Amino acid sequence: MRLLVSALEYSANLHLASVLKHTHNITLKGVFSKELGSPIIDMQDKAIMGFSDAIKSLPFFYKLANKMVKEAANVNKVLLIDSSGFNLPLAKKLKKHYPNLELIYYILPQAWAWKEKRVYTLANTIDKLLSILPFEKELYPKEANIEYVGHPLLDKITFSKKIPTKIERILFMPGSRISEITKLMPIFLEVAKKLKNKRLLLAIPPFLKNKLFLYGDISHFNIIFDSYKALQEADFAFICSGTATLEAALMNTPFVLVYKAKPIDFFIGKHLVKLNYIGLANIFFEKMGKEPMHQEFLQDKVTPKNLLQALSSFDFSKFDKNNKILRNYLKHGSAKNVATILQQ
Repeated sequence: MRLLVSALEYSANLHLASVLKHTHNITLKGVFSKELGSPIIDMQDKAIMGFSDAIKSLPFFYKLANKMVKEAANVNKVLLIDSSGFNLPLAKKLKKHYPNLELIYYILPQAWAWKEKRVYTLANTIDKLLSILPFEKELYPKEANIEYVGHPLLDKITFSKKIPTKIERILFMPGSRISEITKLMPIFLEVAKKLKNKRLLLAIPPFLKNKLFLYGDISHFNIIFDSYKALQEADFAFICSGTATLEAALMNTPFVLVYKAKPIDFFIGKHLVKLNYIGLANIFFEKMGKEPMHQEFLQDKVTPKNLLQALSSFDFSKFDKNNKILRNYLKHGSAKNVATILQQ
């Protein structure tokens, strides 16, 4: 089978690799990692940082979409992964040129959170919508062909750690964006000073190995350039909002979520996004009608005093019970199910 793939993000390629482990006789075309075949382009070679870069790159993406449409003339199916800003317009183009070509979308855009009308566009354009969020199906129109396939993190995180009897290793995860790091690290450094007789861990993305100056004086930290390994080692973590919070929740690494943005960005986001929580685990628990799984500290609430208080008063037993509830809610990984659907 010839499969046209659009996997722009690093994470999308990780998920794609997991799916391909369960397939056979598939030839990839399109945009994906060079490690998986011969793409039109591997987007990891084209660094795009910030809004201005994205604007300058619009002509590039327009040409890329046209190349993908040409490639689609000789494929059996199309697999779009995440990245709705590129993949949804691409899907419309493909459907216009090849109305009978099957379009499959894996890891759907969270349109329900801020652009509700987009779910109708997805329902009318995509032949098979593969959801990784159990509650997502109920937010789409009845005519949408949407299926919950499981969550990709459960393909990777197949275990739950035992809650430690003594909290000795404290992990700080200030995010991967420079703006996140520069806002959170001064606060994290203040917290670290107060943690006597603790082993301090700091997770830094490997692509920032040459920019350690962003973090300030980190001489007292044990630096780990692998977030997954860092979460495995930690007894407790302070984590910038993102996928790492769900990884920690599934791994049973106790944590609190922290997030600081520019006031104007936070104001705009708060009014656009219709959510009570920003951590995925908390969003899941709200959908289940339960109290949040973990604390969230946002903007001015991110203070050394609040974070230290959160650590000292943390209910580890409750977190352990919630880990089991979360894993039961998500049920299983998604890679095998997606592979099966591709080969039907």
